[in-house]
Amino acid sequence: MSKPSRAAGRPRLLDDRRMLVLVLLAPVLTFFVVFNTIPTLWLLGLSFYNYSLTSGAPPEFIGLRNFVQIFGNRNGIWFDLSRTFVFVGFGVGIQTVLGALLGFLFWGSKAMPGRRLALTLLFAPMVLTPVATGTFFRFIYDPTFGVLNAILHGLFGTQPINFIGDPATAYWAVLAVDCWMWTPFMTLMTLAALGSVPTAELEAAEIDRIPWPRRLTLVIWHHGKFILMLGVLLRTIDSFKTLDLIIPMTKGGPGQQTRLVALELNKQAFESFNMGWSSAYSVLLLLISIAMTSVFIFVLNLRRRRQA
Repeated sequence: MSKPSRAAGRPRLLDDRRMLVLVLLAPVLTFFVVFNTIPTLWLLGLSFYNYSLTSGAPPEFIGLRNFVQIFGNRNGIWFDLSRTFVFVGFGVGIQTVLGALLGFLFWGSKAMPGRRLALTLLFAPMVLTPVATGTFFRFIYDPTFGVLNAILHGLFGTQPINFIGDPATAYWAVLAVDCWMWTPFMTLMTLAALGSVPTAELEAAEIDRIPWPRRLTLVIWHHGKFILMLGVLLRTIDSFKTLDLIIPMTKGGPGQQTRLVALELNKQAFESFNMGWSSAYSVLLLLISIAMTSVFIFVLNLRRRRQA
């Protein structure tokens, strides 16, 4: 008599577990639908309309005209994308190289005096908000009373340089600040990747006297590549959206030298209030971000697919 009762109790137990899972997931799913899915669908629909908050006219359906205007403007999205991709490529590349070098330095010097203090100071720029960082460096770069010009004049006797006012240096000055701010993040990801490497395999490689370049590829990269590539992916997506660092420093100037896609989108949406055009622009940027993420995931899983 006990066997049928147990068999009858199992479906009820499964139903209770499923109900518990649904109850626990309900707040997350509700938040995702309300603050992610619905705004995205609204954004997609608005991209097919001509709608401005300042005109007072109702939305007018124009089909793909917003997208045609965006792609047809040579000084628009193409210029912004070229500057943005250079910014992302150089920035993430420099941050990855410097972060990896610093990560190996701190990983190999665990007995170094003051290591914790050095790590704390190293991660400090990552804690600051980009707006505050941009404001600080605007004063540091100032040609009249900036600290950087004072140091250069004291060391080399150079004349004051308007780093963020000169078209030849403004773009690279902003890029340098971005690298200063986010290189600690790649250092943190490198330390996490190195921490995932089994100590036994490193000791075995040392006993077998395997050269360091081969240890780096066969042992360290094999175990830590996922974490490191994840850090590169996160920095690429975040760097593609760089806005709050540029506004307090240059506001896209001088001229259009530091105008990136996020800055142009902010200008059209929150200064010109051209909601239809900015929605179409946002959809294009969303598709580009999805494409970049897909490429990273494909490269990350390429070796695993070959082995399978």
